[in-house]
Amino acid sequence: MEIDLPDVLAEVTAQFARYEKALVSNDVAVLDELFRNDRRTLRYGIGENLYGYDAIMAFRAARSPVGLMRRTDKTVITTYGRDAAVASTLFYREGAPGKVGRQMQTWVRFPEGWRIVAAHVSIINDPEAPKVDSKS
Repeated sequence: MEIDLPDVLAEVTAQFARYEKALVSNDVAVLDELFRNDRRTLRYGIGENLYGYDAIMAFRAARSPVGLMRRTDKTVITTYGRDAAVASTLFYREGAPGKVGRQMQTWVRFPEGWRIVAAHVSIINDPEAPKVDSKS
């Protein structure tokens, strides 16, 4: 198996960028398009476990568009052959100082294009955040 074929890596990187733009601008139509329309597609979120495309769509439709801006860091996209990839990134939001979000997506190429079949989002305390001395 060939890993990180340049043309495939470029394709997935472009789709990942498209996802990020849609996420921060709350472009629900593009977000819905990029998830595979299948009952087996899943998304584990910060406060929800979504099983199936319909549940993911309902979550997106109901989510508030406030506070979606974020900065990503240490994004790693790895492709496996011509039809599978994993995208991982850290993200930071101004409204959550001292926290770091983690996002992983499994992408698969289908006849209709690259689609996310599984995603996981979590937030933890940022191990690289400056420590505050409580005695000061």
